[in-house]
Amino acid sequence: MKKLPKSFKYLLWSYNFSKIDAQRDKQRIIINTINYGNWEHWKWIIKNYGKETIKRIIENTPKSEFRERALMLICLLLKIKKVKYVSRSAKIKAKRDIF
Repeated sequence: MKKLPKSFKYLLWSYNFSKIDAQRDKQRIIINTINYGNWEHWKWIIKNYGKETIKRIIENTPKSEFRERALMLICLLLKIKKVKYVSRSAKIKAKRDIF
């Protein structure tokens, strides 16, 4: 796996970019890239993670994690027919129950 390009830094603004590991943090990288990246970012994740990995992450990530239009576009491009739906209140409740 290649090192994450510096052009991804603004996509991961709330994280310490120097500590991000492209393999370990691939779910967060993929989600943020879909939501905030441009076409060059999208091409990089497809080339480096593969369509099947991206598809699996999207299918197993709650729909509420994505910007609606970005999710619609990536689902069209990768032929994803079903995404995981979790209501926002259920997600908040689940986080609250953990602590």
